[in-house]
Amino acid sequence: MSALEIQNINWQMSANRGAHHTEKFSSQDLILRRGQPFEVSISCNRSLGSDERLDFTVFTGPSPSESARTKATFPVSSGSSRGGWNAQLKASNGNALTIAISSPVNAPIGWYTMNIQISSQGSVSSKKLGMFILLFNPWMQGDDVFMSNQAERQEYVEEDSGIIYVGSTNRISMVGWNFGQFEEDILRIGLSILDKSLNFRRDPTTDVARRNDPKYVGRVLSAMINGNDDNGVIAGNWSGSYTGGRDPRNWNGSVEILKEWKKSGFRPVRFGQCWVFAGALNTVLRSLGIPSRVITNFNSAHDTDRNLSVDVYYDPMGNPLDKGSDSVWNFHVWNEGWFVRNDLGPSYSGWQVLDATPQERSQGVFQCGPASVNAIREGDVDLNFDMTFIFAEVNADRITWIYDTANGSQKQNSLDTRSIGKYISTKAVGSNSRMDVTDKYKYPEGSKEERQVHEKALSKLKPNATFGATSAGDVAGEELAPSISGRFKVTGVLAVGQEVSLALLLKNLTSDRKTVTVNMTAWTIVYNGTLVHEVWKDSATISLDPEEEVQHPVKISYAQYDKYLKSDNMIRTTAICKVTDEAEVVVERDVILDNPTLTLEVLDQAHVRKPVNVQMLFSNPLDEPVKDCVLMVEGSGLLRGNLKIDVPALRPKERSRVRFEILPTRSGTKQLLADFSCNKFPAIKAMLSIDVAE
Repeated sequence: MSALEIQNINWQMSANRGAHHTEKFSSQDLILRRGQPFEVSISCNRSLGSDERLDFTVFTGPSPSESARTKATFPVSSGSSRGGWNAQLKASNGNALTIAISSPVNAPIGWYTMNIQISSQGSVSSKKLGMFILLFNPWMQGDDVFMSNQAERQEYVEEDSGIIYVGSTNRISMVGWNFGQFEEDILRIGLSILDKSLNFRRDPTTDVARRNDPKYVGRVLSAMINGNDDNGVIAGNWSGSYTGGRDPRNWNGSVEILKEWKKSGFRPVRFGQCWVFAGALNTVLRSLGIPSRVITNFNSAHDTDRNLSVDVYYDPMGNPLDKGSDSVWNFHVWNEGWFVRNDLGPSYSGWQVLDATPQERSQGVFQCGPASVNAIREGDVDLNFDMTFIFAEVNADRITWIYDTANGSQKQNSLDTRSIGKYISTKAVGSNSRMDVTDKYKYPEGSKEERQVHEKALSKLKPNATFGATSAGDVAGEELAPSISGRFKVTGVLAVGQEVSLALLLKNLTSDRKTVTVNMTAWTIVYNGTLVHEVWKDSATISLDPEEEVQHPVKISYAQYDKYLKSDNMIRTTAICKVTDEAEVVVERDVILDNPTLTLEVLDQAHVRKPVNVQMLFSNPLDEPVKDCVLMVEGSGLLRGNLKIDVPALRPKERSRVRFEILPTRSGTKQLLADFSCNKFPAIKAMLSIDVAE
């Protein structure tokens, strides 16, 4: 009898990928999820003899071993076995064998090689059958990432486009983002991110073995999505000057960034800000099978000294000062991944914060999380990982100081326990509406539980402190209730190219006459509070009759702010209001100017694999020409890669119409994203949902 030989293996690609919920990936690889059987058909040169046996070996990583669970050898058996890797003979039809192979539900994820050993007539021969990718399995009870709700699984694992909230507390707006986790090469790039990490470079054996744990994979990715320390994916830049790279607001999604990183030989792509890091991390988490979502926190504290308060400084003339290392960001964006916390206990499982924006080092590296959202809500700041920093982002007290640059003296002006951590937002499941998740992060502001949690957190950080005293030391005796109040009111349209029209409302709260000296400034800023340039200032002395309210107009012309406005479109106005012998009243407001509208419309019904025309409409609202106009378009399932279209310069008030063609590849509702930039408008966004028919 001739020796038994394997002639052919059929990986049953479409059946296996369908059963494993990986049919959407555009690559031709065999992509499987752990803990779930897959079937292969093997053709031999003859039927299997009773004394012959087949054994499979699977392994992952550069130095696989059975002790590290990165390698397994197992026989083809007729009975079923639970737990580890196993193979079951499903059918034997002449020379053809159908075999079901199962992986453990806690197997490391990544690339696997599969070999087969044939023991026949006293000799053993071995043959490589091929490679497959193993992913986390949110469909499988028992997997650490299991998510039971189908609608949530659809959104947090399979949805490849989304919405990220940006702006400020009084003006929440949204940008579309193309996650594109199923696009060509994106899964492979995601896996290669793990192989470029510092952990893998230091100790590849341990790193690969730990890839069975979503906590570990999430933490490594939070370090690798930023380019600090490890030549990761994206270089951050909050300076307002983006020469040598792309303005962070111009990106439409993660696909282009991840492909660019690979193409450049794995050099950080320039430039990103928080939502870019979060968008890219979300893509990689979803591609690997970890359910994830993007979260925006408005008035987000960056507390550098772990005291749960942030210090903000002004000079007596009303200038915000870049002093101290604390800051309050208008908004900050991070991710949540969904998995169990065996290290902390069942009450801490569920959503976990992961943040790839490089803000503070953790264990020597710019990485952040996973931090249990439930633990943040309960003030358990001593638990892993990076709880104190994230707790402060949503809970810190804000202390305002007046710093006199002339003599170097500073005095505390006010303490605000309520302004940090507002409108914590994410896209709702199955729709484009905003879901507020603030109550998942903290008890209601001002409630008994909220203050108790704050004190619990402080006592864990400073076991010897006594509470009730202010943390800012000696506050001068003039801390009586202020005799006046102030706020900025918007009195005109807020639009780039138009005058910014506000009023400072001052109210006398007493029955005495008051004279108020007011020093005001306006600065253009980046969303994280980076000061760009002063664009306006004014001083006034205002008399207030008892209980009188007056409006002092604030007018900032386009000519004043035009050259200094960044793509954030943000202007910070400040007024320092002083009544003799009383503490100053600090009034601040950040205004966001609207861009002109960019309109997208699809010109006919979209069908799979049929070209369809889309047009972009844009009107130049300015009394001057705009030039260097570029339109960038992308959308998973609607076009391969992205389109870059040079748009002719526009005369004052001229209207532009640009037509382009897309070729949908998948049916369903797909999101088309556009970014229009020119010398006067660095980043105008638009998005359009397109229903693609079969």
